[in-house]
Amino acid sequence: MAEKKALENEEIKEYGQIELNENRQQHNIQLLSIIGEVEGHECLASNTKTTKYEHVLPKLAEAEDDRTVDGLLVLLNTVGGDVESGLAIAEMIASLSKPVVSLVLGGSHSIGVPLAVAADYSYIVPTGTMVIHPVRMSGTVIGAPQTYEYFQQMQDRITGFIASHCMVKQERIEELMLNTSMLTKDLGTILVGHQAVEEGIINEVGGINDAVRRLHFMINDERI
Repeated sequence: MAEKKALENEEIKEYGQIELNENRQQHNIQLLSIIGEVEGHECLASNTKTTKYEHVLPKLAEAEDDRTVDGLLVLLNTVGGDVESGLAIAEMIASLSKPVVSLVLGGSHSIGVPLAVAADYSYIVPTGTMVIHPVRMSGTVIGAPQTYEYFQQMQDRITGFIASHCMVKQERIEELMLNTSMLTKDLGTILVGHQAVEEGIINEVGGINDAVRRLHFMINDERI
């Protein structure tokens, strides 16, 4: 028992993951936390909270192949991060054959939006926020038409994924991205709690109780 507890503590410490299986319904739920900044191919500063995609992708593959895992609960509190890595995680979540429920806590900004909607059903707490803004790039940018086309292609990939996994149209997502009236030094839109639901991005306002209950319901429904 002590060895099992030590292993669980290590999983939480290293990957923000744990199995929730000591419940009356006998469902084995895998917990995945996506927090801080989604780290890409380059390591971020040691004092930055990150979610490393090279940790998350194998865990998702393992959950898919593990017959004892009945469902996945994704907790989100992220500022966004690397587009390629974030989309890779979102595609993995979306392609899982097992029920997935996501819960946006403090916030799920930028590339965190595709991560939230990748689940089969999504929740956001009343004070949770989602920031939708255009793709940003750091480093040297070449002033050429090809650069603009690359930015546009990347943005289309993001908006296309969001639109295909929730109830908002791609054109509306682009409108929210290019909003100039809300952020004083940037383009974009901040959606708080029920606003994300009203826009059709998130399914419902709720908390951890709602998310866990919904996941148990989806697992039972799948077994019938």
